[in-house]
Amino acid sequence: MKTFQIFVSLIATILLIIFCQALAHSQEIDNLRLLEAIRRTENSVKYPYGIKSINTYGNVEYARKICLNSIKNAKKRYAKAGSKGDFIEFMGKRFCPISDCPRLNKNWVKNVRYYYENNN
Repeated sequence: MKTFQIFVSLIATILLIIFCQALAHSQEIDNLRLLEAIRRTENSVKYPYGIKSINTYGNVEYARKICLNSIKNAKKRYAKAGSKGDFIEFMGKRFCPISDCPRLNKNWVKNVRYYYENNN
């Protein structure tokens, strides 16, 4: 019986470590750097930060707030999904799906990652 309790405790500890690592991985992404990378990738006056789901009337600060919320929500979904794969790719599948406009959206992940990594 004692061996079984130790085994269960060990499994619970391992699962907790895996969950914490997944959560930490999504937290490694700097929200403001990613926000800037998205702004630069989208590069739009009419749709600042690529926000089209809500009419921002071109208001950059309002669009920035919506985009930042999108990043935070994507991090929660990413952690809940097990944090598998690249976070920017994960977010891109929902924020800028290729199926919406294959010609333009196919480069979104690559461009956001470039601007995120080369934040000059």
